[in-house]
Amino acid sequence: MNETADQLLAGPPTGASEGELIDWITRLEEIKCRAEAVQAEAAVRLEDAVRSRQAAAGVPARRLGEGAASQIALARRVAPVKGASLLGLAKVLIAEMPHTFELMKAGQFSQWQATILARETACLSLEDRRIIDTQLCGPGEDGQAPRVLAMGLKQLEKAAKTLAITLDQESVVARAANAVKDRRVSVRPAPDTMTWLGALLPVKDGVAVFAALDQAANAARAAGDGRTRGQVMADTLVERVTGRESVDGAARPRVEVKIVMSADALANTSDQPAMVEGYGPVPATWAREALADAEVFVRRLFTDPVGQLVTMESRARKAPEGLAEFIATRDAGICRTVGCDAPIRNIDHIERHADGGTTSAGNLQGLCERCNQAKEAIGWRARPGPDGSITTITPTGHTYTSPPPDTWRPDPPPLSRGELRLRNVLLDHTLAA
Repeated sequence: MNETADQLLAGPPTGASEGELIDWITRLEEIKCRAEAVQAEAAVRLEDAVRSRQAAAGVPARRLGEGAASQIALARRVAPVKGASLLGLAKVLIAEMPHTFELMKAGQFSQWQATILARETACLSLEDRRIIDTQLCGPGEDGQAPRVLAMGLKQLEKAAKTLAITLDQESVVARAANAVKDRRVSVRPAPDTMTWLGALLPVKDGVAVFAALDQAANAARAAGDGRTRGQVMADTLVERVTGRESVDGAARPRVEVKIVMSADALANTSDQPAMVEGYGPVPATWAREALADAEVFVRRLFTDPVGQLVTMESRARKAPEGLAEFIATRDAGICRTVGCDAPIRNIDHIERHADGGTTSAGNLQGLCERCNQAKEAIGWRARPGPDGSITTITPTGHTYTSPPPDTWRPDPPPLSRGELRLRNVLLDHTLAA
């Protein structure tokens, strides 16, 4: 096949044979790998250009390159943390793993394969890393293809780990010991109002937790429990962590879950979805049932048509606590940067003036720490839109618009005092019930 990239991307011709279709898929895969290599090269050159521009502007050496990874993330439509990872990988491939990078440029090695190889050799010295790069990705004896091209992803990971241990066992052991610092627990949405709860633990702890849950499942099944093994393990995990089944008079820990919903949805006069902090949207019916089975503290966070329950503007540079909570809830707890899914850690101004910008609901946004720091770099600007959108302008002049969050709504027309009293009476009766 001698088609150009444009011809390949236009798709195979009608009536193409099976063999031609396979050739088409193969060539497209090669183009993807080559494109990722070119993107890596462009990313490194971009950071060099950013550092040069910032150095000329007098930026301190420790802050040179600030914002480059965020620009890459916006251009590649990924989260900023992914942009930083891609930039780091690009620098490693070009400076330290030339054979791996050559395979990518030849269309024979994907970015994910290169990521695995870079990850498993990260703790090694430059010399040892280049040895592994040569042994796995360099040309074989008598001009044979590199060993790595015949490996699957797990085989590649195993081969890299084996060579790393052989070359520098102490560094691998030290890295494993240091990895304990990264232990953490995470939660992410799953379909049908379920969640995936995950924990990154040292091997001995992870195996011990699973063994304890497995043992509880065996005991329950032996006693005739009708639940499946997985159900017993899941229920036991919840019971032991939350203390729901505490005995001997021990105090049960207070577990707080934040549910945000409109007053109409709470009063069962609307089915507008509710939002569970840390999860996302849930059906209003589900939220009402969850609230009915829990100890509920209700706070009307959004502004009341007659009086303001939350201060919507402040003279202070920092958003007051109520206003900060309003912004975090309005933005659904997710960073407003395009493509970033990180949780909000900072409430910052959109437009910055000499006085720091007005501290108001219309000029504040929720950001993760990485995005907030990136926007402090020279040349970054942002503008709020009348519909609640935010347009970010990077130092190169490229613009990226974040649409208004689903929770954003313009202020409704004022209710009459009679309508307001009726609404509050209905809401109070609902909460009392």
